Amino acid sequence: MNSFAANLKKASMKRINEYKKLFEVEGAISLKELKTTYRGLVKQWHPDKFQDEAKKEEAGIVSTKIIDGYHFLVSIAPETKEASLEEYANTITKAQVADFKHKSMLLEVSFTDGTTYEYFGVNHKLFNKFVNSKSMNNFGRRNIFNSFLYRKSKKASIEV
Repeated sequence: MNSFAANLKKASMKRINEYKKLFEVEGAISLKELKTTYRGLVKQWHPDKFQDEAKKEEAGIVSTKIIDGYHFLVSIAPETKEASLEEYANTITKAQVADFKHKSMLLEVSFTDGTTYEYFGVNHKLFNKFVNSKSMNNFGRRNIFNSFLYRKSKKASIEV
């Protein structure tokens, strides 16, 4: 891997590594361990534990980060991905790309079935190839959807 590619990978993994560090996760994410750590951190940093306003404010910020980190790590955990593999396969094979956004190595793709997935580590060059391809669906399946770390970021809306 050249230094450019290494820097790209490093940039895309920053958020993941930041949350893994917060939860003291090394290697693969275990939902059971994550939940235990989450509960401990929430108790430790709950704003109501602090009397001092500055500490209470800091605890509020840290609590929000803990909650965000927990939900994020759960969404990329192998157990979560395995449980939703069939649904994901249906989305990327049967639904069409409806919309997309790219910012700083993160590609967000919304599909016609109402689901939205985030793909981590997608550089600008690959994004341009995706956008300019004859079929974004085929290009995505061949080069992105099964090649990059992903997570479901939005569920399909339920129509009543």
